[in-house]
Order: sequence, then C-alpha cells, then structure tokens
Amino acid sequence: MLFAAHSGLRYLVLLAGLFVVLYALTGFFGKREYSAAMARLATVFAGLLHLQVLSGVAVLFARPFYTQLIGHFFTMLIAAGVVQFVNTTMKRRPPEKKSYGPHLVSGVLALVCIWAGIVAIGRGVLQSTM
Repeated sequence: MLFAAHSGLRYLVLLAGLFVVLYALTGFFGKREYSAAMARLATVFAGLLHLQVLSGVAVLFARPFYTQLIGHFFTMLIAAGVVQFVNTTMKRRPPEKKSYGPHLVSGVLALVCIWAGIVAIGRGVLQSTM
C-alpha cells in the first residue's frame, strides 16, 4: 500500500511541477509583476515533493533494497532541495525583488531530476508500476 501511494503521488508531483513551470513561463515572458499565486503554486509543489521524499524513505524500509535506488533517492533529494531553496529565497526577498525566473529554473531542474530519478530505477515517467 505504501509503494502504491508513493507511486501514485508521483502524478500529483509532476502535475504541480508542470503548473509551476507554465505559470512561471507566462509570468517571466509576459513581464508580469510577481504574484502570490506563484508563491502558492511553488509551495504546493515543494510540499508534494517533500511528501514524496518522505513516502519514498518509508518505502525504502518496507521493500527490498537494490542499487538503482541510490541514484533514485539522491536525484529526488536534489529536486526537493532545489525547489525548497528557491521558495525560501523568494519568501525572504522584498516584494520589488521577487521574480518568476528562479521558479522557472528550479521547476525545470526539479522536473529533470524527477525524470532522471524515475529512469534510474528502470521505469518510465508515466509508466504504471502496479
């Protein structure tokens, strides 16, 4: 059951990451003023990603270990770290210094790390694992 939850949560994480990237793209290239919606989307993405990492750690203890999991685990930690770093940095900036660029870069980097982590364990990003 834990593995199924971890595997299914992946789709919410990917969807949230896609929303962050698309919203940041429109804000960045549309030269819009930074909005609270961007901060909320990025926070939801970070929260889902952290939940995914925590459920992954639980799965590590509940299922047999194999060496590909090392690459999977570290790429996911990197993705979560990148997103959290940008969210924390943007929250501390004064309103006039906030921009969409860091969210765009962190969203793309996180999605690339997530893709690499899923591929590291021999699965496709949208492949069912059940």
